Amino acid sequence: MITRNKTPSKYVYYALHLYFSGLSLRRASERPSQLFKRNHVSIWNWIQKYKPQKMQSRRRKVLEYIVDETMLKVGSEYIWLWVAIEPKNRQILTLSISKERNMFVAERFIGGLVKFNGKHPVSTDGGTWYPMACKFLGLKHHNHSPYEKSIIERTMQYIKDRTESFDDYFPCRVKNCKLSHVRNWLNMFLDYHNSEIKLVK
Repeated sequence: MITRNKTPSKYVYYALHLYFSGLSLRRASERPSQLFKRNHVSIWNWIQKYKPQKMQSRRRKVLEYIVDETMLKVGSEYIWLWVAIEPKNRQILTLSISKERNMFVAERFIGGLVKFNGKHPVSTDGGTWYPMACKFLGLKHHNHSPYEKSIIERTMQYIKDRTESFDDYFPCRVKNCKLSHVRNWLNMFLDYHNSEIKLVK
């Protein structure tokens, strides 16, 4: 939840909703101006303070893990974003970032999924780091079907569109950054995205 903020939480969530719907920070601050007046810096601060609900407070029914990774730019460096979704409800199961892409990172990422959701088949794009990671974890592995490829690619593009906006407005200038602000942002994105899917259904 939002802490140390005098603005009513319903207004905070409304502003965040506007932002994650694709508006810039300035536009997200202008739209609700008839209800309350806050500038784009206030919304940025809400993003930093936001603590997403524990989406994994209980196990969800999972048919399989559709996993993929993509490169993102944070400031002057590039990082890897790892994403896992569930094909039936299309919710994002988890997001993770790393500065390297290899079998050990893939194993750690998928292992986190298994620890909470149990063992299920893993679908990937055929990256060479996935089969061995799945073998070590005792999981069945296969390449994406056309349907699986379609939904994971749409999800990845949706995330990339949002993260590009984030880096344009607030590029990281910290040397040897620990990327905690990126993790906080992605956690809020995951919370919002999954909540929206539930509402649609």
